[in-house]
Amino acid sequence: MDDYADITGWIRHWQDGDAQARDRVFARLYSELKRLAAVVLRSEAGHDTLQPTALLNDALIKLIEARQAPAAEDRGHFARIVARAMRQILVDRARRKLADKRGAGIVPESLDAGIDIPVMANPAELVALDDALATLATLDARAAAVVELRVFAGLTIDETAQAMNISPSSVNREWAHACAWLKTDVFAQVK
Repeated sequence: MDDYADITGWIRHWQDGDAQARDRVFARLYSELKRLAAVVLRSEAGHDTLQPTALLNDALIKLIEARQAPAAEDRGHFARIVARAMRQILVDRARRKLADKRGAGIVPESLDAGIDIPVMANPAELVALDDALATLATLDARAAAVVELRVFAGLTIDETAQAMNISPSSVNREWAHACAWLKTDVFAQVK
């Protein structure tokens, strides 16, 4: 059995309550997920005190503490679930910072006019992006998943296509659509 099939099987066993299968999934994917955590932290300003290991461990603890195992279908889906958990942790940290610094005179920077969503300059932008992304997910879940993987997991177009099991051209279309929609929505929130 190849590595991909092993992990998919272990995820299914974890969903059936097998803690050893969960530990195997974590052990096998840990270095890959830690690399994603490092990419996420490099792309997010304001999290200088958080290390990739801590971010990943917090995300994995969040998954362990959930009432049930994540409903991951395969390795790529599991990576998206971990990326979402990391996003939630970073957004929670940003919200706490905002609560501490309301009215501190921070001027939000707008999203770039190009197709790329740039590094978030401050917690307010990260929270605004998260709120806009949640709204986008209700309107177009696939576009929101593309943004989540590209921005929060740091995946390339090809890696995103592989994780979502779609073509790179589909990822490009979803990315362009999502960026245009998010620029409009985030601008409305940070003004």
